[in-house]
Amino acid sequence: MSKLFSCALSISLLLILSFAATAEPDKNSQKLDAILAAQPDNVKARFQFRHPKETLLFFGIKPGMTVIEALPGSGWYTKILLPYLGPRGWLIETDYPVDMWTKFDWASPEFIEGRRKWPGTWPVEIQDWKIADAANVSAYTFKTLPEDLSNKVDAVLFIRALHNLLRFESDGGYFTNALRETYRVLKPGGVVGVVQHSAMANDLDGSTGYLEHDSLIRRFQALGFKFISESNINANPKDKADGIVWRLPPTLATSKNDEDMRKNYMAIGESNRMTLKFIKPAGN
Repeated sequence: MSKLFSCALSISLLLILSFAATAEPDKNSQKLDAILAAQPDNVKARFQFRHPKETLLFFGIKPGMTVIEALPGSGWYTKILLPYLGPRGWLIETDYPVDMWTKFDWASPEFIEGRRKWPGTWPVEIQDWKIADAANVSAYTFKTLPEDLSNKVDAVLFIRALHNLLRFESDGGYFTNALRETYRVLKPGGVVGVVQHSAMANDLDGSTGYLEHDSLIRRFQALGFKFISESNINANPKDKADGIVWRLPPTLATSKNDEDMRKNYMAIGESNRMTLKFIKPAGN
């Protein structure tokens, strides 16, 4: 084989590998575009604050992955993740432990019973959405994640889900337990994606909904995670974090009867949010 031919072959292989490396992200981006375009208008209205495409791509979420979504709520992100992960993917929904819900003073016995039943009722509710080519679904709490899930999860997403875990950390160790379970189930090199209401005050306890950037990173590092990178895609500098996060849209909890205050909070928009990416180090 001539040196000229060998050089040409090497260049060709490099070009093929380069194309393959860029083709998959482009394909994933296009798939997300189609899924987001199909969302109802009330969901699309929040894209300007939640940036679901940019967020999921930043965390490296891909079709076919096994992903844990912490505290899915009414399913805003779930309805995006299900078709995006696709039928070869697995979406594991994870709730707070039932005993943590009992610590909220507004939680009625009926509400607590609903949370107790949630791991069984949530997958049934998801089936009623009739999302085509959806991922497989399971549901647990952070205290009931199966032992055989260890080292099998590609990514865990905490999207506005950490503040209450930290709020009750001193009364049950919920934050530490959730992160230890996250570490256990993640594959080596697996990702933790965090989107969290962000404030400058030092190590807020979560009661206002806000957490402090540097303190949160240190807490993850203390439990063995490696901080990889961050993005400002969900930042909102208009939010000065000078109150509870629920004063802002969509909740507007403090301005129900004050139209001027409501307009002010609507002008601010949704909360300022940090977007952080951690991994479980390889070899662990």
